[in-house]
Amino acid sequence: MKNEKICVVGDGLAGLTTAFILSKLNIDIDLYISKKKVKKQDNRITAISDSNYKILTQSDFLFKKKLFWSCNKIHLFNENNNQLSNFLNLNENKKKLMHIFENDKFKKELLKKIKLKKINIRKLSIKNINSEKGYIAIKKSKKYYDLIILCLGARSKIYDSVSSSRKISKDYREVAISGKIKHSLEINNPSQYFLKEGPLAFLPYKKNEFSYVWSLKKIFYENNHKNLRKLVNEKINSLLSTKKILKTSLIQSYPIHLSLRKNYYNNKVLILGEGLHTVHPIAGQGFNLVLRDIIGFYKIIKKSSELGLTISSSHVLKDFNNLRKPENILFGVGIDITNNFFKKNKYFDPFKEVILKNISKYEIVKKFSKIFSDKGISI
Repeated sequence: MKNEKICVVGDGLAGLTTAFILSKLNIDIDLYISKKKVKKQDNRITAISDSNYKILTQSDFLFKKKLFWSCNKIHLFNENNNQLSNFLNLNENKKKLMHIFENDKFKKELLKKIKLKKINIRKLSIKNINSEKGYIAIKKSKKYYDLIILCLGARSKIYDSVSSSRKISKDYREVAISGKIKHSLEINNPSQYFLKEGPLAFLPYKKNEFSYVWSLKKIFYENNHKNLRKLVNEKINSLLSTKKILKTSLIQSYPIHLSLRKNYYNNKVLILGEGLHTVHPIAGQGFNLVLRDIIGFYKIIKKSSELGLTISSSHVLKDFNNLRKPENILFGVGIDITNNFFKKNKYFDPFKEVILKNISKYEIVKKFSKIFSDKGISI
């Protein structure tokens, strides 16, 4: 029987990961990537859970463990009246809680693996996508597929021409700034600080280097955007109680939105990645959700194929939609509630302080925090 033919559109983390993971199946895959000769370097750092890490480094996928910086502790702090309190620490002795990697290095590893597979890499500009007939319009020709998977980031207008624009959305009126710090301190595990300016996370990814992500109110960012590097250095020095010189990289920034799409597919087109869900970076769960989507879809297609069913003759897209949408919405809304909880509120702050002061006493809180951040709700 002739292999089914799939195309993946997009060469970001989601697109490359999708193409590689699906290449383990008996499917012909075309990967459409950007025609740009000079690509902007992706200096971001990403964290994944231990369960996702084990899937990527074991079994069929075999990513090199040296790509990841593994941590068994996470420290959480809250700022109140200019005082910091360490209200919760998550620890594991026998396993890791989080694995951190550099986006660019991970993408390079993905491309190496993809080139070893029978994946056709096409550097072409797409003019149009027809979800009903399953074709991509390129120049004057049409390319037909059994399934088209779109991984075009969060803002592509192509999504709305394919799927309903119905979604849960929110403009946080915040801007996330991120960069890398070189230092001579002992920082081996991630920390999350809930500050008056907005939540700030440290993610170590190698010895003497860590990345930070600081979510700032838009108006605060606009008032301070010319002095961001000085602001970052002063804040980090203050939090780490050091006067040592920190070498900071160029600062990247992006607006923060909540977007949870309600329709994941239409006929022969499926959306994956940030086009499905964009969440606040406060919990570091963005790419974890994407990975769970990709791996979940892989398992559904694999099971369907073992039963002798094709994509067009089965319910793989509907099954995927039903499998992943509840968790994605639950996590997106849950992260939004968490973000609101830590925002300054003169009426709620006294109650918040009581909650945070006592939260570390309840082991059940730590246990479920670790379980849900690791495996989601599919436990």
